Amino acid sequence: MHETDQLPIDWPQPEPTLVPESGAVEPDPPRPWFIPVVAGFLGATLAVAGVFAFDLGRTQNTITDRVTERVITELVSSQKVDSQAAAVALVVVPSVVTVELPTASGSGVILDAENGYIVTNQHVVTDAATVNIILSDGRKYEGEVLGADTLTDLAVIQIDGDGLTAIALGSSAGLTVGDGAIAVGNPLGLRGGPTVTVGVLSAFDRQVRGDTPAEDLFGMIQTDAPFNRGSSGGALVDTQGRLIGITTALGVTDLGAEGLGFAIPVEVVRRVAGEIIATGSSGHAFLGIEGTTELVDLSDGAQAPVGVIVSQLLDGSSAGANGIRTGDVITTLDDQPVTTMEGLISILRRFSPDDQVTVGVNRNGETLTVVLRLGARES
Repeated sequence: MHETDQLPIDWPQPEPTLVPESGAVEPDPPRPWFIPVVAGFLGATLAVAGVFAFDLGRTQNTITDRVTERVITELVSSQKVDSQAAAVALVVVPSVVTVELPTASGSGVILDAENGYIVTNQHVVTDAATVNIILSDGRKYEGEVLGADTLTDLAVIQIDGDGLTAIALGSSAGLTVGDGAIAVGNPLGLRGGPTVTVGVLSAFDRQVRGDTPAEDLFGMIQTDAPFNRGSSGGALVDTQGRLIGITTALGVTDLGAEGLGFAIPVEVVRRVAGEIIATGSSGHAFLGIEGTTELVDLSDGAQAPVGVIVSQLLDGSSAGANGIRTGDVITTLDDQPVTTMEGLISILRRFSPDDQVTVGVNRNGETLTVVLRLGARES
């Protein structure tokens, strides 16, 4: 996918303006743009050791997931807490940390207790090589920034500490609008441990616009669980205490915060963090097309999006090398429906270079399936 033509250039800018909600104890002047992130697709080819370590992490987290769900169920059923949210808070709060810089602070989430890996936003750590990490119980460590990815606004920090609590990883698949959501972070640099707020999942696959199309985020989870400055890098969890996203941005107008919060889906977090841990950076997958949303006329006069029409095949295009042609309309990717350009980008962001995918296309009314390996996008 070519960076300069991922979206129609004449699309209107939406309201409200979306801004990072990483906060400062002594706030710096606001940046002239709002979200320092994403264009293109995520991914990197991992070394064998990196792949093994990442897969092992998934296995360990499946166990953590089951234990977390059982603990929350027992807390509620035994009436040791008054609500599901209280049970989730007891389990999740120890996994959420404060990321402290000399003049600012944000949040982070412990992904791996044994190795001390913590995920946060890139705009929290900026260019820092080291940061201070404050655990929910007040312990303070120096953390090393292992790597950061500006296009996805994710970073990984490592600390050497005992008695850490890793969060259980969930999935955004199967969740629906209206499901419960709980945000845990450290807004405004407040002392005394993380803040817990409760809401619902408001929408999926939101596009969060930056100052330019190259800084847009795709596939974001929207929630009304309140965020504040300093919550950036914190946890958005489901009602079983499983991580479903990293809180990243909030909606702001000239009237102030509008109760719109956005989180990076855990599927993206899992992969990008794993690549940073394994290699120090994250790559970006490359389909090798330029395209726009294809609209068809309906009988009642409306138009409906039905896929992505390929307007150009780029040099080194995996799509072109495997038989996709200009004029084809991409309708599925890896069996997931594709109706819009931003939807295609959202799906592709979850893949790495060299991943094999199936692409469904419509060519002059004929349905075809193309199997290909994604390329690597150059920076």
